[in-house]
Amino acid sequence: MGSYKPPQQVVVLDPTAELRSLMSIIRNKDTHRGDFIFYSDRVIRFLVEEALNHLPFVEKTIVTPTGAKYDGLAFKGQICGVSIMRAGEAMEQGLRDCCRSVRIGKILIQRDEETAMPKLYYAKLPQDIADRFCLLLDPMLATGGSANKAIEVLLSNGVKEENILFVNLICAPEGIEKVVGKYPKIKIVTAEIDDGLDSNKFIVPGLGDFGCRYFGTLEN
Repeated sequence: MGSYKPPQQVVVLDPTAELRSLMSIIRNKDTHRGDFIFYSDRVIRFLVEEALNHLPFVEKTIVTPTGAKYDGLAFKGQICGVSIMRAGEAMEQGLRDCCRSVRIGKILIQRDEETAMPKLYYAKLPQDIADRFCLLLDPMLATGGSANKAIEVLLSNGVKEENILFVNLICAPEGIEKVVGKYPKIKIVTAEIDDGLDSNKFIVPGLGDFGCRYFGTLEN
């Protein structure tokens, strides 16, 4: 991450030895696909758990099997997930593992060949998404173009900006600034922030194309 100080809207996982070891595995170009999937899934689980910590809770008292009372908490509201296809679909199971029967929508955004701008090609969202907190799922935040387009789609479907949590494994500072600059009320939850983008707009040091490595479609 260098000297970059992320804005307050960004939550970075604690750089524990365990997390750094997992990130070292999935960043390694020689890691086989099976290991890449397994250890990516572990990091995704950490991210989802952290994102859930930033949703609103209310106090709730329950009675245990011993007959004693326990002053606990209960989540206030409903959530859903929305994955930015294709790579974001890799994060869906991590959300399902934490939230039983969670509703998940999908958004497909690709670069327009004529304008070179992000263009929406497909969106299937829960009908009541406007009433839910939304975890937007995409493993990498590079330039921020696709993320901003996806957030625009969510807002146009009634989701409140402050109810959006963008969850990803790696961010570039350029992408963070672009997203937060346009949508200052959202929260970003990430595992690590990298140095930046190279001349090809790839995150450095990065981990390559997450979707290709996860779904096994790397070219020879």
